[in-house]
Amino acid sequence: MPQTLAFTKGHGTGNDFVILPDAEGALALTDDQVAALCDRRFGIGGDGILRVVRSTAIDEGADAAASGAEWFMDYRNADGSKAEMCGNGIRVFARYLDETGLASLDAGPLAIGTRAGVKTLTRSDLGLEVDLGVFRVDETEVLVRARGLGVARPGVGIDVGNPHVVVALFTPAELEGLDLTVQPVLEPVPPHGANVEFVVPADPLVQGGVGSIRMRVFERGVGETLSCGTGVAAAALAVRHWAGRGAPDDWTVDVPGGRLGVRMREGRVLLSGPATLVFSGDVALA
Repeated sequence: MPQTLAFTKGHGTGNDFVILPDAEGALALTDDQVAALCDRRFGIGGDGILRVVRSTAIDEGADAAASGAEWFMDYRNADGSKAEMCGNGIRVFARYLDETGLASLDAGPLAIGTRAGVKTLTRSDLGLEVDLGVFRVDETEVLVRARGLGVARPGVGIDVGNPHVVVALFTPAELEGLDLTVQPVLEPVPPHGANVEFVVPADPLVQGGVGSIRMRVFERGVGETLSCGTGVAAAALAVRHWAGRGAPDDWTVDVPGGRLGVRMREGRVLLSGPATLVFSGDVALA
């Protein structure tokens, strides 16, 4: 007999997720089951799965539980693979906890466990803001080949809890001309893969002390998505790195699914944006 699961569908700037409540950690999804749930024709459809589990009920949540984070975001990409973090996903996860009464965003910063450590969320003008923590710039050059680019372009590695490679393009036309139905090729290949962001600076780059860029992204284990929260943060960090001394700490990043905000404070990066719950239902799991 198929198992019936309750679910909620949510998204952050079009980066969409199937949310599965599993407080006591009883659900063990195979990669194929995750892929079936995320299938946009035969399943619910989504860029990934957010399993809502208590930190004490998952082996990977031990450190989160010890730090006082009651809930752990077990994030799986659409192909079933595990991911360290998801900047849009964790805002949607926090919205779900708040709206279902499992936690409150009005009781102070909300701590949530992830494979990239505990992250805290608060309300913001754009919706919710997550402190992604410290970041790391890897200046080892990576060559990126993508369909629609005539030659390979150099990329910079940015780690914000999960790995990214950011590539600068010259014009909006180059950005729009990319064919991201095909996975970009990285040389050398990162040991755990990477999300790849393609960015175009605004003209002018900075207005009123705030930087502005446009971005498209190919997410490992998913493909092109309308948005990628950690990718947005990585893209802003990369452009700030390239701009050098005097570059702003506040950025807006436009993606196909909308606009997000990025702030750098004392070596940490914070991401803000909307998080929306769309509908709930039940689904039969084969």
